[in-house]
Amino acid sequence: MEDPEAVEWAPGGQVRHTGGCWDVPKGAETFGVSESSGVRVFVVYDPEQVTVPTGQARWPLDASVGVTVSVDTASKDLNDLKVKVSYFGQHGGDALGHGVLYLTGVDISLDVDTGRTGKVKRGQGDKKTWRWGPEGYGAVLLVNCDRDSLRSQGLDLADRQLTSLDDLQDMSPMVLSCDGPDKLFNSHKLVLNVPFSDSKRLRVFCARGGNSLSDYKQVLGPQRLSYEVRRQPGERKVSFYVEGLTFPDADFLGLVSLSVSLVDTGTLPEVPLFTDTVAFRMAPWIMTPNTQPPLELYVCSVRDSHGSNEKFLEDMSDLGLKANCRLIICPWIENRNDRWIQDEMEFGYIEAPHKSFPVVFDSPRNRGLKDFPYKRILGPDFGYVTREILLAGASGLDAFGNLDVSPPVTVGGKEYPLGRVLIGSSFPKSGGRRMAKVVRDFLQAQQVQAPVELYSDWLSVGHVDEFLSFVPTSDQKGFRLLLASPSACLKLFQEKKEQGYGEAAQFDGLEHQVKRSINEMLADRRLQKDSLHIQKCIDWNREVLKRELGLTERDIIDIPQLFSLKDSYAEAFFPDMVNMVVLGQHLGIPKPFGPVINGRCCLEEKVRSLLEPLGLHCTFIDDYLSYHKLLGEVHCGTNVRRQPFAFKWWNTVP
Repeated sequence: MEDPEAVEWAPGGQVRHTGGCWDVPKGAETFGVSESSGVRVFVVYDPEQVTVPTGQARWPLDASVGVTVSVDTASKDLNDLKVKVSYFGQHGGDALGHGVLYLTGVDISLDVDTGRTGKVKRGQGDKKTWRWGPEGYGAVLLVNCDRDSLRSQGLDLADRQLTSLDDLQDMSPMVLSCDGPDKLFNSHKLVLNVPFSDSKRLRVFCARGGNSLSDYKQVLGPQRLSYEVRRQPGERKVSFYVEGLTFPDADFLGLVSLSVSLVDTGTLPEVPLFTDTVAFRMAPWIMTPNTQPPLELYVCSVRDSHGSNEKFLEDMSDLGLKANCRLIICPWIENRNDRWIQDEMEFGYIEAPHKSFPVVFDSPRNRGLKDFPYKRILGPDFGYVTREILLAGASGLDAFGNLDVSPPVTVGGKEYPLGRVLIGSSFPKSGGRRMAKVVRDFLQAQQVQAPVELYSDWLSVGHVDEFLSFVPTSDQKGFRLLLASPSACLKLFQEKKEQGYGEAAQFDGLEHQVKRSINEMLADRRLQKDSLHIQKCIDWNREVLKRELGLTERDIIDIPQLFSLKDSYAEAFFPDMVNMVVLGQHLGIPKPFGPVINGRCCLEEKVRSLLEPLGLHCTFIDDYLSYHKLLGEVHCGTNVRRQPFAFKWWNTVP
């Protein structure tokens, strides 16, 4: 058995073994044990009832005395190991009789990357359980959600047969050790098993032979619960590859197991003599916050009744060059003039000790861009996942402008080294719009980025990116939370009025837009009332964010911004500067077209004074006609794939 496998045995009764059975001789009161090389014998006893013998090791025949036998190595032949028991009378002397227990050592072990090193090593300790944390253990499975073979039509996990050898890198290796005499396997068999509940969550491929696709045979998975491993003569190890099929979700905690049994076929019914079990956890989908370095910047090219966004694309190209970030443009023929690429998808990644790759999460909004993630992003080592809304259609809050994630935080001593997911929702118990349950359940089930629900239903579009953003900093905190602030904006305008600039006008330089002087805006009672209401909505979120992310006021920067209410829902009065794209230290901020004082926009100057001392570079981008007038901004019209965390998710404790 798996070394060392112990066999407990009480010499005081009738003993059956491979050579038959024996009875204890009449008059025997003590016994002694000797063993052949390769066998270890331990006498187990109750020290309160049994006195350890002195001199010759003759133990009393007593119910409280037992013998444990273990074998260190696999046998070369059947019954080549033995334990001899000699029985003695009350006065010692010669033995009254002997019994010999013949043993066959078999090495059976199922092993995976329990130590999370990227390599399969012989398992030590409890392989059946999975433990979080830096001292934890247990193997990891990747959901095989990319498409490595150009011949495949869908995700690799949909293929029942291996279609690419590259696909093996997305699977977790597993090794079955099966050393022992060849003759033993004439009357015994090895059976690999998967529980029924886990069979739809994984597949197992057996690797035997060469390096062609036909050498990898699916042996376990949906509709395949067991597999007899036909051991070849002299074979000591059999290799397998295990692939994950489903992400953790409301109905799946993420844990699966596999086991192997050595079964005696000489009995009816057949009897499993030994079982070894290993556990896996499915790797979660992980989002990356603005503080992670950018890799790719996505934006859509559009040409419709609102005009072309060619100038916007040029500005994004310049910003990408500054940040050393590759620009990817989705052409209008593929986006069908759906410019809101942030709403369509969210980039994340999955990781095991041996492999990591990005995975795009496709939102259920299903507008013009609905095919782009699947047709253009899914590919070799680039995975895809989605959640569909089956009954009612998607609401505006199901778009992924309403999905964000904080940088790593510590809250009341509890660490969130991968940050916390943020989603916009209705005010508690208000019965308003809310992100679809299937999406919320999926995000919650990943466990490592415990979601926080915020109140965003006060906005016309209803997305969290309309009032918050995170920017990286080089200080100890590592980031700041930016919140849109009507109060800060009105305070700034009041200061400029007192400085004698009351006639400076908002929207100066914009054609076809009514200009509003600072004096007029400060005198507008409706604008003041709307701002007060909206500030209360943002302040409610401010307190939630401080509490759930462990933030203080020093960690928050108020960005001047005005909103106005239309049919009880808020819309940005001028381009929403918080709705920015963050590329490292380079920020692409919607140009606010604020009052120009001494040749400079006072809103831009205020934002620069808040952010540039932190080492950030502000680039203000004109998105007024192509995005702002359509109720979106720079962040809504862009998307960024970022570097994964260096921190390994399995080292956290949810």
